[in-house]
Amino acid sequence: MLHIPGVLDAAALAQVHGLLGRAGWIDGRATAGHLSATVKDNRQLDEDDPIALQAGAVVMDALARHPLFAASALATCISAPLFNRYEGGATYGDHIDGAIRPLTKGRMRADLSATLFLSDPASYDGGELLIAGPGGEHAVKLPAGDMILYASGARHRVTPVTQGRRDAAVLWIQSLVRSAQQRDMLFELDGTIQNLRAANAPDADVLALTGLYHNLLRLWSEP
Repeated sequence: MLHIPGVLDAAALAQVHGLLGRAGWIDGRATAGHLSATVKDNRQLDEDDPIALQAGAVVMDALARHPLFAASALATCISAPLFNRYEGGATYGDHIDGAIRPLTKGRMRADLSATLFLSDPASYDGGELLIAGPGGEHAVKLPAGDMILYASGARHRVTPVTQGRRDAAVLWIQSLVRSAQQRDMLFELDGTIQNLRAANAPDADVLALTGLYHNLLRLWSEP
């Protein structure tokens, strides 16, 4: 799991909120699989809704400019954001995201899932994203504009929103590097390179590690 702060700045958040305020929401079970439909109780925007497309473009533009997302996800394909809303006790029980997701043309493998929080956490009660991992479940409730990135194969759920309203966007990523272990190693190596550059390390040392990074990416990446 990786917390990615500041995906949306205040201006982008205001733009998305303005769009969602004019949206028509549908039953969230419309895109759930057979098992997930029995535990999913929220509302969402139709993926073809013009408002969803406009809001999604704001999110995708922000992700394209966010260096931490780029370094961690190594994305080769990103699904259109799916906007959801929880209020009045709405919840989403234990589930695991599907391995293959449909696209407008073709399909993609879901290596990583992401939840982009759009509501101020102080404005609603409940609504924690609980993600199963080593040592048990990890509760996530982030500031508006922040994102959590996690393995699509991890069991997760959203606790009931008992007061207020929780808006979020979820999306899925196919990575150039299928192996989570290899992605983690590349992410750590990239961070080390950035730290060395910031510390004005000798150019030869930075170049050597940069070459290692790209050769490993060349070895492990898939078309």
